[in-house]
Amino acid sequence: MERTVLEERDALSMERLASITKEHTAQEPFGDYFRKTASFVIKMDEVYRKIKDGKTKSYTLEQWQAFNQSLYEDILPENYEHSYGNPKYAVEKLGEVHGRILSFLYAELYALIGYAFEQRLHEKVILQELLIEVYNCFEEEELPGYRRIQQIIYWFESDYSEITVAHRIREAVDPKLDFAAKIVMESDLKDLRYLYRYGEYITENERKMAEFMNSLDEETVEKMASTFTEGYRIGFVLGGKDLSKKQTVNIRYMVGFERMVRLAIRNFEKMGLKPVIYRAALERINKKGVHRIGYYGAIPNRQFDYDHRADQAIYLDKAFMERRLGVMRSAYENYKTLANGHAGPACIDTFGEPEFYPQTKPEAYYLSDKQKKLQTQMDNESVQITNRYIIGKERSFTIIAFPVPEIGADFPEIFKETIRINTLDYQLYADIQQKLIDALDQGESVHVLGKGENHTDMHIALHKLNDPKKQTNFENCVADVNIPVGEVFTSPILKGTSGILEACTVYLEGLKYEKLHLEFEDGMVKAYTCKNFEQEEYNQNYVRENVLANHETLPIGEFAIGTNTAAYAMAREYHIEGKLPILIAEKTGPHFAVGDTCYSWAEDTPVYNPDKKEIIARDNEISIRRKEDPGEAYFGHHLDITIPYDELGSIEVQCADGRRILIFADGKFVLPGTEELNRFLN
Repeated sequence: MERTVLEERDALSMERLASITKEHTAQEPFGDYFRKTASFVIKMDEVYRKIKDGKTKSYTLEQWQAFNQSLYEDILPENYEHSYGNPKYAVEKLGEVHGRILSFLYAELYALIGYAFEQRLHEKVILQELLIEVYNCFEEEELPGYRRIQQIIYWFESDYSEITVAHRIREAVDPKLDFAAKIVMESDLKDLRYLYRYGEYITENERKMAEFMNSLDEETVEKMASTFTEGYRIGFVLGGKDLSKKQTVNIRYMVGFERMVRLAIRNFEKMGLKPVIYRAALERINKKGVHRIGYYGAIPNRQFDYDHRADQAIYLDKAFMERRLGVMRSAYENYKTLANGHAGPACIDTFGEPEFYPQTKPEAYYLSDKQKKLQTQMDNESVQITNRYIIGKERSFTIIAFPVPEIGADFPEIFKETIRINTLDYQLYADIQQKLIDALDQGESVHVLGKGENHTDMHIALHKLNDPKKQTNFENCVADVNIPVGEVFTSPILKGTSGILEACTVYLEGLKYEKLHLEFEDGMVKAYTCKNFEQEEYNQNYVRENVLANHETLPIGEFAIGTNTAAYAMAREYHIEGKLPILIAEKTGPHFAVGDTCYSWAEDTPVYNPDKKEIIARDNEISIRRKEDPGEAYFGHHLDITIPYDELGSIEVQCADGRRILIFADGKFVLPGTEELNRFLN
């Protein structure tokens, strides 16, 4: 019955939209906006019906390519300057009152592409009806005010969160939503037409990636998949968590890696885990800034994503926050059995994509200070809700990274080197890193100095070990949840952790920072800037929004020493330092994380190193507040900032009795037992 009603609503809304494309009842230039926007929705309806009727099954590769390009053409960089998806253009054409909010509406309608391919009729219908409702306001003799349009969108996002937010939670835990899993497991992966069945934007990069994966011998792909899945399994073993209680695993990847993903699914099935694979969020209400969480294809236009990263400013207030959190609680309660059986994510990250230099546009939406606080509160409470159902101390994760063809002509060689780095001798590094830990555990603090243009001068305070024979401050991180091998890390004491942290050029979550500069006092950020923009205000806003995740300040949640000098050498040999993901970059020097500790939401779960010593540095002065108010303890953010070896002057352990233990100096590791690491630094 519900399906019939939806189909009737769909037919009525499409009939109305068809008439909009021919009407001139809305005064110009708004008539042009609505005719173009309605035409896009009609095009998406045609896509929906082609998929439903199976008409795309006979498409040739060339037809698929043209079809796929046509879906995204208006927001591609070459067309973006004259697209209503560009808030700058929309404001120029439609005015300051209406331009930004109508640009948001245009951008939100791009979710119809994913809805069409996944045949999500309900979401399709409500978006169509939203466009019609807004259009009706512009048919009147007097133009509607901003408030009227804002309220339509506000109540749409709020009322229909029962559909959009609830579906997002379900697709994270329910293996019956198997749209992507079927593509991976049932497609002929040598027939590259399969790439287009997702509805994601596909470029030469994704096609070349799939072709390259097909060219690898079976043993190599099995090695890649086994490293990935075995790391996941070991994460449960080392964490003392029972994997046998779990039924599902979330696999995240870039389109083109299906051959590896297929083998990973088979490996996970042997562990008793079914895959849950979901697309990166389509709707702003489910997105987190510019980050894509899930599977994804090419990004049609990073500037488009960046321009709309804070569109929730239209509707974010306290009532909306409470509504969204209420929907989350209800949805998790509905799917609590599935959620309890979820083991956590297994992520295949990529690197090598072109550099992105975002433009800051005053026409785009920005969160007010009040909204930033609400966003932080909502994020924190969302994590708490998730952890009650997908129990934090019972789940784990793993992440591995590989290059993509866009990295350049050396792609095959870099890929081969990355496989080698991802499969380095586990035991060799465990032994070397234990030597580092034995030295670090003698200290009450660590002093890190930069050199040259890097003015880092940080003192890191360490927890006191009451029983050094049974306790340690640093985790010996080898290749399990965090592949590749190569770091020892701790959660420092905040009081006494002070100084300057700099990185001359660093890429964090796809964004470039020139001369990133952070100052700390007792473990908290007290000043920050960079040199990306001429205006200092823009530099500080850029760091606050992306490094501090819109917080006024954040604590140091982690201090680590990376030991994967092989990865460092690879980056220097192929000149790809700026393209390494944090996953690998953090292993190429000491790094500091701002935000939550390494053990957030699992501080009460004992963790042990291979030598059986318990890692006691799981809390700091902020995270310990969880015992009274979790909202004051967590930030839902953990961002690593690495000082590469060539910007590093020294690392020195400072002991309570006045001794100094030098770990790194003059461009190499100097601690006895760590000489092997220098093989790649010469």
